[in-house]
Amino acid sequence: MNEQKGAALLRASIAAALLIALMLAPSHASAAELDGATLSPTWALPFVGILLSIALGPLLFHQLWEHHYGKIAFGWGLLTALPLAILLGGDVALQALLHAFFIEYLPFIALLLALFTCAGGILVRGNLHGSPETNTLILGIGTLLASVVGTTGASMVLIRPLLRANDDRRYNVHIVVFFIFLVSNIGGSLTPLGDPPLFLGFLRGVDFFWTTEHLLPETCLLAAVLLMLFYGLDRYLYKREGAKRPVHDPTPDSRLGIKGLVNIALIGVVIAAVLMSAAWKPGIAFTLPGATIELQNLVRDLIFFAVAGASLALTGSGIRNANGFNWGPIAEVAKLFAAIFTCMIPVLAMLKAGPEGAFAPLVQLVTAPTGEPVPAAYFWMTGILSSFLDNAPTYLVFFELAGGDPQHLMTEGFLTLTAISAGAVFMGANSYIGNAPNFMVYAIARHRGIKMPSFFGYMLWSGGILLPLFAILTVLFYL
Repeated sequence: MNEQKGAALLRASIAAALLIALMLAPSHASAAELDGATLSPTWALPFVGILLSIALGPLLFHQLWEHHYGKIAFGWGLLTALPLAILLGGDVALQALLHAFFIEYLPFIALLLALFTCAGGILVRGNLHGSPETNTLILGIGTLLASVVGTTGASMVLIRPLLRANDDRRYNVHIVVFFIFLVSNIGGSLTPLGDPPLFLGFLRGVDFFWTTEHLLPETCLLAAVLLMLFYGLDRYLYKREGAKRPVHDPTPDSRLGIKGLVNIALIGVVIAAVLMSAAWKPGIAFTLPGATIELQNLVRDLIFFAVAGASLALTGSGIRNANGFNWGPIAEVAKLFAAIFTCMIPVLAMLKAGPEGAFAPLVQLVTAPTGEPVPAAYFWMTGILSSFLDNAPTYLVFFELAGGDPQHLMTEGFLTLTAISAGAVFMGANSYIGNAPNFMVYAIARHRGIKMPSFFGYMLWSGGILLPLFAILTVLFYL
C-alpha cells in the first residue's frame, strides 16, 4: 500500500514536471505584476489563517484535522487565489500563482521528495541503546552531516534510527525537539548545500565557502551549547526513568549495519544536480507569465524526480517496510506547504515593497537614521519572519533590501550578509514551519507514536532555549 501511494505521489510529481516541459514554450508575457505597495494588511489574513490552522487544528479538533487537513489548507489557498483574481485581475493572479509554483514550490517539493525517498531507502540495521551519550553523539554527527547533505537529507537519514534507539524511553519528546534545533536547522549553516536560503545566496553570487568562513563561529557556539544542554537534560531524564523503563525493548540492541547503499549514491546525484544548476549557465530560459525558468534549473528539478523514481525502483520494498517508511509525512508537507506558498504571495509582495508597503515600519527597523544597515536588526527581522514564512524567500527579501550586490555584501557589507544568513538558517528552528525538515521530522515522530508538542507547545521549547542564545549571539557578533 505504501508503495502504491508512493508511486501515485511520484506519478503526480512527474506529471507536474512534464507539464513544465509542455508549457515552457518561449513567449512574451505581459501580465501585470503584483504591486505590494497597493496591498493592505488584510491580504495577510489567509496566511495567518493557515498558520493558526496548523497550530490549533491538531490540538482543538484532532480527528477533523487528521482526515481533512488537505481540504482545510486548500480552502485557505483559495481565499488568497480567488480574491487576487477577482479584485486585482486574472492576469495578476495567474502571474503570481505561476511564479509561486514554478520558481518556489516545485523546486522545493522536488528536492524534498528526492531526499525523502532516498533517505527512506537507507536502512540502518540493528539498534543502538538510547543512552544520553549515544543520543548526544547522534545529534553531533547529524549537525556535521547537515552542511554536507542538507538539513533535509541528514534529518531523514538519522531521525528513524534515533527514534528506534529511544523507543523504550518514557521521556523522548526532548530528543526530537533538540534534533530539530540542531540537525534540521543550525547544522545546515556552513555551506549552500546545507539550507535553501544559503543555496539561493550562492545562486545570486555568494562564494561557496563564504558561509563556512563567516558563520563558523556562531554555528560552533550554538551547537556546543545546545549539545551540552541536551546532554544534561537527557541524562537527568534518563536517570529519572530508572526502574520505570519498560522491561521489553521493541527494538533490542544489536550490531549495526546499513542496507540500501544505492540511495547514498543517489543522494550524491542530488547534490551534484544542485551544484550543476549553479555552475552550468547555458543562457537558455523559458518564459511564463510571472516566471522565467532557466534550463539548468529545469534539468535540476527533473533530475530530482528521476532520482526519486530510481530510488523506488532500485530499493526493495522490504527495506522500506523494515525502516517503517510511509508517505504520510511528505504528503502532509506537500499539501500544507502548497497552501503556505500560495498564502505567502501577498505577504512577500508587501515585504518587497519596502518603505512603500504595508510593512514599512518593519522594513525601517533594519536601517539606521544615517541610512546604514543595522546588522542586529537584520538578524532578528530575517529570523522572526523565517520562523513563520519559508526561510528561503525571506532570505531573498532581506538580501535585496540590503542592496542585492553579492560582491559588496561579501566585503564591506559582510556583517549584514552574515546576520541575514544566520537569521534565516538559525531561526528556522523557532517553529514547525520555519524550515521544511522541521515539519517532516515532527510528522515522522508523530507517526511513530511520539506525543509531540503542539505548534505553540514547540514554540515554548524554542522560545525558552533558542531565543536567549540568539540574544547572546546578537551581543557577541552583531552589535
